[in-house]
Amino acid sequence: MPRPSTTPEKRRIAHVWPFRPTVRYGGQVAAALRTETVGGIVMLLATVAALVWANTPWADAYKSLQSHELSPHWLGLEHMDVQHWASGGLLAVFFFVAGLELREELTHGELRDPRDAALPVIAAAAGVVMPALIFVAVSAGEPGALRGWAVPTATDIAFALAVLAVTFSSCPAPLRAFLLTLAVVDDLIAITIIALFYTETLHWAWLGAGVVLIATYGLLQRRRIRSPWLYLPIAVLAWYCVQRSGIHATVAGVALGMLTGVRERPDGRPTNAERADHVLRPLSAGFCVPVFAFLSAGVALSGSALGAVLGDRVALGVISGLVIGKFVGVLGGAWTAVRAGLATLGEDLRWREIAGVAMLAGVGFTVSLLIGGLAYTDPSRFERVTTAVLIASIIASAAAAVVFRRRARPRPAE
Repeated sequence: MPRPSTTPEKRRIAHVWPFRPTVRYGGQVAAALRTETVGGIVMLLATVAALVWANTPWADAYKSLQSHELSPHWLGLEHMDVQHWASGGLLAVFFFVAGLELREELTHGELRDPRDAALPVIAAAAGVVMPALIFVAVSAGEPGALRGWAVPTATDIAFALAVLAVTFSSCPAPLRAFLLTLAVVDDLIAITIIALFYTETLHWAWLGAGVVLIATYGLLQRRRIRSPWLYLPIAVLAWYCVQRSGIHATVAGVALGMLTGVRERPDGRPTNAERADHVLRPLSAGFCVPVFAFLSAGVALSGSALGAVLGDRVALGVISGLVIGKFVGVLGGAWTAVRAGLATLGEDLRWREIAGVAMLAGVGFTVSLLIGGLAYTDPSRFERVTTAVLIASIIASAAAAVVFRRRARPRPAE
């Protein structure tokens, strides 16, 4: 009996399967991770996984994973365990993407026009100052507490946008832009705080080498050189030099991101910033930030552990700063800016929606945990601070959800 013939089309499909579908699905996953909402959900799942593991009989294995040393002597990097690699290495990618966003906002976005940028910028600045003041007031007199004054000053953009998307699906574009711009400015202030206040020992030779490499990167960007294989080793070496200098290496990430070219090309091809964002945003949202969250958020949630948090004025200062300070600072800063004539509210924004965003600004996860780890080297205190950040983020999310569900007015379709 003759065998059925195989057409060229069938042979082609047989040849590429299963690789072609894998590439297609991989592209779909990457596209999903380029949205802040999906990134926030992935980070939330990683956080839940860490909390579950840390509260099982296998909690010691989780602690061992966190503290597992990965410090080859030839690198010259002292005490780099898995958790430090996540905060210093993986978060550098996150801050590189944040630098890209900030450069885009300054060139083409809300920060291009000082008049339009005034409202979220002033709100962000007030949303940093007020939580710090409340933290200092609540934790006053506690030994070593002041080192953590910056913990409640940060807003987690991915987490906040995920909550916004779930609770306010009809969110108007100007409100989302306000939150995005506020969070980008917040990240810039946070990275400046890390560089200025959480650098203990400065090695000038390594810092100088890092500055030269970052400047070289910027010069090549200005010349519109496009090869990523030229930029990658420069960026890695810049990260290494800044890490060796004593400054937290995430500073290198945001500096490189802000220097990446955003000028449009005459031939219509993507800019260097667009290409970098296209590749690195899924990596940041799908791997770097979730891994950092997984390695940082695993804290005990027993009754005694929660009691220790509520009895620690540092932890209470973090909760108060994020929940109360962020709300008062962001809303009060925006209201003062409008009343003083420094900014305009805009026709498509409502104060009740600004109030919801102000509550949502209290979701301070990624950067708050990073600063907490830099401020408090004592593991027990850092664990209480981590728990406080989680509690504050849950309270802020719930409060914002109530505002958006009950008070946000549905908008007519454009």
